[in-house]
Amino acid sequence: MSDPGRRRELGLFLRARRDQALRADYGLPPIGRSRDRGLRREEVAFLSGVSVTWYTWLEQGRDISPSRQVLEAVSRALHLSTTGLGYVLSLGGYASAAPSGPAADTAPPHIQRLLDALDPNPSFALFPDWGVAGWNKAYAALYPNIATVPPADRNLLWLVFTDPYVRDLLPDWDTTSKRFLAEFRAETGQRLGDPDIQYQVERLKEASPEFRQGWDLYDILGFESRERLFHHPAVGVLQLEHHQVSPSDRPDLHIVVYTPAPGSGAAAQMQSLMTTADQS
Repeated sequence: MSDPGRRRELGLFLRARRDQALRADYGLPPIGRSRDRGLRREEVAFLSGVSVTWYTWLEQGRDISPSRQVLEAVSRALHLSTTGLGYVLSLGGYASAAPSGPAADTAPPHIQRLLDALDPNPSFALFPDWGVAGWNKAYAALYPNIATVPPADRNLLWLVFTDPYVRDLLPDWDTTSKRFLAEFRAETGQRLGDPDIQYQVERLKEASPEFRQGWDLYDILGFESRERLFHHPAVGVLQLEHHQVSPSDRPDLHIVVYTPAPGSGAAAQMQSLMTTADQS
């Protein structure tokens, strides 16, 4: 594990998960009178079956080469989810290589044609750094700023945390923004040393106290299709299902599609938005 960025990220992640672990989940008493969260390093080492020195070096980001078995044992000891285990293994070099190289400015033409064909379902494509690569008319009707925001700021995470319109658009902004941040971290763990990812993270830390606080929690989540709520000023609350797919010929791109939630009336609302957009 020679990449210092990955070593540091792994160490910080393990430390964060250790500090947030509930001692009662392990049958351990509180530390002192009231500290019910946090495991000692020696406790994690014992539960993992590794030496305290070895585990300490992992947290310190030392240049060591932990085996897959060691990383799996530590992950089990910390009660990590499947996503968490995958994240740890990827940082340890036991996952497929992440896409490399800078992101292009726009989606390839065939991806844009696919997005257009998905109208009237709001759809957009994301690069690995969550830059918005392309979108269709329905998405522009749902979120008009996407067409006017400067290209350098056309990044989903940047828009979620810095655009007041998005805060108004998402009635559950606090929950949704935290989930997006956790998904972003899970997806980009192997690329945290890349300039594109570092740039987005650092500028968001400066621009958003909420992002900075959430980033330091080291939460990670895998993507799950789910219902989303949007409060659009023209049609009220839209209930949409959030889906994500990747083209087999461009696995570095994610295509996000919002479809009407069954029985919600969102299809008619989106059609109204599209008609208004066509007339303007």
